Formats: sequence, structure tokens, C-alpha cells
Amino acid sequence: MNIELIVFIVYLIFMLGIGVYFFLRMRSGGEKDYFLGGRQMGPWVSALSAGASDMSAWSLMGLPASVYALGMGQTWIAIGLAIGYALSWILEAPRLRRYSIAAKDSITIPQYLTNRFLSKSKVMQVICAVIFLVAYTVYAASSIKACGTLFNTVVGVDANAAMYVAAVIIVSYTFLGGFSAVSWTDFFQGMLMLAALLIAPIFALALVQSGQGASAMDQVGAGYWKLFTNWQDVVSGLGWGLGYFGMPHIIIRFMAVRSDKDMKKSAAIGISWTVLILGFAVIAGLIGRMYLGEIADTSTVFIQMVRKMFPPVISGVLLSAILAASMSTADSQLLSSASAFASDVYKPVIRKGKASDKEMLWMGRAVVLAVAVAALLIASNPDSGSIMDLVSNAWGVFGAAFGPVILLSLFWRRFTFGGAVAGIVVGAAVDILWLAFLSSTGVYEIVPGFLCGCLAAVAVSLMGKAPGEDVVKLFDQVRSKQEI
Repeated sequence: MNIELIVFIVYLIFMLGIGVYFFLRMRSGGEKDYFLGGRQMGPWVSALSAGASDMSAWSLMGLPASVYALGMGQTWIAIGLAIGYALSWILEAPRLRRYSIAAKDSITIPQYLTNRFLSKSKVMQVICAVIFLVAYTVYAASSIKACGTLFNTVVGVDANAAMYVAAVIIVSYTFLGGFSAVSWTDFFQGMLMLAALLIAPIFALALVQSGQGASAMDQVGAGYWKLFTNWQDVVSGLGWGLGYFGMPHIIIRFMAVRSDKDMKKSAAIGISWTVLILGFAVIAGLIGRMYLGEIADTSTVFIQMVRKMFPPVISGVLLSAILAASMSTADSQLLSSASAFASDVYKPVIRKGKASDKEMLWMGRAVVLAVAVAALLIASNPDSGSIMDLVSNAWGVFGAAFGPVILLSLFWRRFTFGGAVAGIVVGAAVDILWLAFLSSTGVYEIVPGFLCGCLAAVAVSLMGKAPGEDVVKLFDQVRSKQEI
């Protein structure tokens, strides 16, 4: 146990060191540098950062646990995510990068959605910021909770104490280094996550084939191995993929890529990495069932599998992947919520555009701290729900609210500012109401939320006045532009 704890501590110090490094070399100290890395991210860092910021602890704890407990039917979640992620890189990423630059060099999603319509109204930015702050607080809570579960399970440290330590580390390097620190830590963490998910299931399968698996597999029903269980699992699983089109902390990476040429390479790297991660997360759940048999806490299937197979030094390194998954998502969420408030509410609404770069920098850091404290309070509440529950709730809100609007803004000339506002509000509202009152249907709330948000955006746009010539001209310029 002491060896595993030492490995965890060394890993956390390394992550903190990256934050200090980028704090010392931050070029201008301005908000574009802090929130978007100056749009200078290379293909490898952009791709793995986008993937790692997406694949939080649920990829090593939540998804394997669902597959372990419920069987092959849960594979539809991985299938839906793989399809959605690939389409977001291929269809959404290149045009979003070009459009965000053309639309007054927007550095946040709310800024882009406002500048896309050349609007002076701050309504869009305020609405987006509110959704960001609420949903990201819940999302970050899932990552912090995973850190507590890991330390408690592996080294016996009090879960709440571990959450506080993890939160301090995450906040520290995000606070100091901003987007560049977050992206580079995500890069290293993405490599570690992939290595852990490749190694552990392969070793476990070899042991199962040698006769060292659990003897309880004959107690698993025949339905466990069925891919097609019911239509709700298929629709809900595929619905997870819709979230990628509106997930701010992921698509912000598209805006930070250096060039369109790098975008193609980033897409190939990012899609390949994500497909491998999702595939082996499913395999980890299935092989974990064969290797371990029945366990009390299904969320620890990956942890128990690794600790049973490897000596402490190796298990400590592999289990650091859970820290990597948790931290790589939490840091991105903290930074996205900070940028939403500082750049989209504080500067244009509260300070009326008079805030200096230094003031914006410190306001962003203050929001990082505030959201982290709120997320920590949720995570430490025993009634807050499982890691997978927290992730699915936040994922649904973002996908339903922003997915349809982002896609329509990129590909529909007739889209209007009013339609965008309606799409965001209706998508988020339907998602939340479905979760509250119709979750018993077995259909994931993102599906009706996404559809209703899209319908509302289209209907309001068609009923209202067509966009002005300047807005249409900007759209046509972006569509015809080959390289920015």
C-alpha cells in the first residue's frame, strides 16, 4: 500500500509541476493565452487533450462497472460515443475553428454563438454561462469523487480527505497554467489511460484462459452476453454520441488547433485513441466479470483487477490512470466554466468591457476556485449519486442545450440569434424535465432534449426575420475559406 501511495504522490507532483512551468512561461498573461493557449496547440496535444478531457474516471470506473453489472447491452454506450466523437472531429471541428476566428476571434463557445450572428446582445452569453456553471459543477464533482474512491479503496485513506487533496492539486495547476497546462497534463494523462486500459484486460484474459478466472460465471444469466437487449438500451446508448456536438470543454480544443492542416492529423489521432479507450473499457468490464466473479462495489472492478494481478509498483502506475482520467476532465471543466463567467459575463456585463487582461486573468482563477469548492461539496455528499449518474446528468444537459445549436450555426445560413437562444433554453429544459419526471421510460434524457432543442431552434428561426446580409456574408466567407 505504501508503494502505491508513493507512486500516486509522485504523479500528483508531476502534474503540479506542469502547471508551474506554464505559469512561468505564460507569454502575455491575457485571456486568450490563459483560456485558449493562444491557438497554438499541435495535433498530438490537441487530440489527446480533447480525448482525455472527455474520458473522465467513468471510462475506467463507470463504464466498466455498467458492463460488468449489466452485460453486453451496455456496449451501445461505447458505440454511440465512438460514432459521435468521430463525427464531431470530421464534421464539426474544421468549420468551428475557422468560424470562431472569423467571428471576431472568439475564444469561448458563448462568445462564438454571439459573434456568429454579429449580435451586441449579451443574453446568449449570460444564459450559456449559467448552464456552464451549474452543469460543470456537477460534472467536476464526479471526477473529484472518483479520486476519493480510488484512494480509499487502494490505500485506505479517508475518501473525503482524498477528495480535498485531489481538488487542491487540480485547482493549483489549472489556476497557474491555464489552458496550456491543462492541455499538456491531459496529453500525458491520455497516454497513461490508454496504456492502463490496454494492459490490464489483456493480462486478465490470459489468466482466465489459464484457468485462474472466477468460478461464478455460470451464475450469470444468458441475457448478460446479448448485445441487443431492448430498444431503450440501443437508443439511449447511441444518444450518448449526441453529447459530443455540444460539449464545451471538448470542442474548445477544436478552436485551439494551430491550422486546418494540423486539424486533419488531430482528427486521426483523436478518433483512434477514443475508439481504443472505449473498446477496452467495455472489454475491462466483461473480462473483469470473468476474472473476479461477484464483487460488492462494481465501480472498483478495474481497481480490483489491477491490484490482484500486479505488484504494487506496477499497480500504482496503472491505477494512476484513474487519477489521470479524473484530473484531465476536472481541469478542463473548471477552465471552461471560468472562461464562460469571466469572458462572457464579468467582462462584457459587469465591467462593461473595461476589465484589463490582468484583471480577467485573476477573475478566471477566482471562478476556478469557486467552482472547485462547490464541486467538492457535492462530491463529499453521500447522497450525490454514483460517478456514472453525475456524468450522465451533466453530459445530457450540455448535449441537449448546445449540440443542435452548434451544428445549425455551422451549417445553416438561415439560422438566427433568436433560434439559437430558443434551442439552448428548450434543449436544457426538456433534458432536465425528462430526467425529473420521465426517466422511468428508460430513454436517456439527452435524446428528447436534443430533438426538442433542434426543433425549437429551427422553428423560431423560420418564424423570425431572416439574418442580415452581413451575417450571411460571414457564413459564406467561412464556408468558402480553405485555410485560416
